[in-house]
Amino acid sequence: MTELTVGIWNVIRESKGSLTRTVIYTIGHFIIAITCLMLIADVPLSVAATDAIVEPIANSVWYFILDKWWASKVRKEEITV
Repeated sequence: MTELTVGIWNVIRESKGSLTRTVIYTIGHFIIAITCLMLIADVPLSVAATDAIVEPIANSVWYFILDKWWASKVRKEEITV
């Protein structure tokens, strides 16, 4: 395994709670986005699915980073209190 691959697996192993929440959020976002696009914008399923998958992937990465940062702040506050 390369150093990058080992690093990715270490992050996954150490972040199971954050990763689980991120995956659940992502799946929900796919479903909601496809439904909204089809109902509101009246676009075909293929277009809605493409948009609904690409955009939440970026949001999921952002959420994972935010959740990791947030959790580190909460832990630091618990330690100092």
